[in-house]
Amino acid sequence: MLVALGKKIFFDERLSEPAGTSCASCHDPTRAFSGGHGSHIGAPLGSRPGHFARRSTPSVLYMRYVPKFHYFEDDEAPAPEPRGGFFWDGRSDSLVELVRQPLFNPDEMNAGTPRRLAAKIVRGPYAEELRATIGPSSAPEAVLRGVGVALEAYLKSDEMTPASSKFDAYARGQATLTEQERRGLEIFKDRRRGACSGCHRVAETSTNPAESMFTDYGYDAVALPRNRDLPGNRNAASFDLGLCERQNKQTPSADEKWCSNFRTPSLRNVAVRESFGHNGAYKRLRDVVKFYALRAVAPGRIYPPGRTFDDVPPKYRGNVNIYAPIYNRREGTPAPLTDDDIDAVVAFLETLTDAPYAATDRATVAQSPSP
Repeated sequence: MLVALGKKIFFDERLSEPAGTSCASCHDPTRAFSGGHGSHIGAPLGSRPGHFARRSTPSVLYMRYVPKFHYFEDDEAPAPEPRGGFFWDGRSDSLVELVRQPLFNPDEMNAGTPRRLAAKIVRGPYAEELRATIGPSSAPEAVLRGVGVALEAYLKSDEMTPASSKFDAYARGQATLTEQERRGLEIFKDRRRGACSGCHRVAETSTNPAESMFTDYGYDAVALPRNRDLPGNRNAASFDLGLCERQNKQTPSADEKWCSNFRTPSLRNVAVRESFGHNGAYKRLRDVVKFYALRAVAPGRIYPPGRTFDDVPPKYRGNVNIYAPIYNRREGTPAPLTDDDIDAVVAFLETLTDAPYAATDRATVAQSPSP
């Protein structure tokens, strides 16, 4: 019952101001619960014309596996490293609390005040179901907590954890990768070439999808190029600082060494996304794979002339990862991936698309212009 209630709330377009924008408007079910709400700038459109979210829309599938924000100690790491928390900057450990942020953000759902939203909900079509969850109280805080609890139940449900991709079937021994897909997987794991699996963890022989979420839930400063289409970037002095902006400034993540670090996203269903990276700078999967291949060896093909790492403030450019195998190459040396290698990696990433979204995957590939 709680999952069903959460699903109704997730798709309820009455909650925004003006009405017409639901959680599902940006977390589009046809795009594996990511999307742009009709925007093509890399960040989703809000409920009002001219209002856009600050960052791209992460998929909300597989939320049950996301750990709380913590510092992970590894024998290979010189110091504990941040892990987990929800969304690009790990800004919340609780989906129950986090759902309030898009609801009340004026650039997203713009729902007004808690009192106004609660009054709308208790008069709505699922009011009885909500009362069964929270009791007779119509106090705004009680109503909003009930909404959060129901949405958390839905987002952590089996429906939102499908594990029905070709890769999952391959891990179960029920499917075979094509030669190109197999080569893409090998490049993905090869520390001398792609080295993707260093952060996008995969256990190809495990049938437990939790072991192959294609993320370590860690944080990295990869220095994507600046997305000049984002309204917030019209001010050249404005930068998204990611992890060090976490709301609770008492946490160690407020340390400036974490500025420009963003959480490593899961690559499950990556092929159906409309944009890539926290700032949505790339619109084609092949282009973002090429970014990783060329960032170190040919920065002039990634950034404007003389402006390498242009979306990172100069004072924080020392935080950018230049140590991972794909980044620790000298400019002008051969790229770690050829065009054929990039195509192979993309082919492998397409095997991570769950069955309900396979048609979107094929349509996205068909509509993508040639490089």
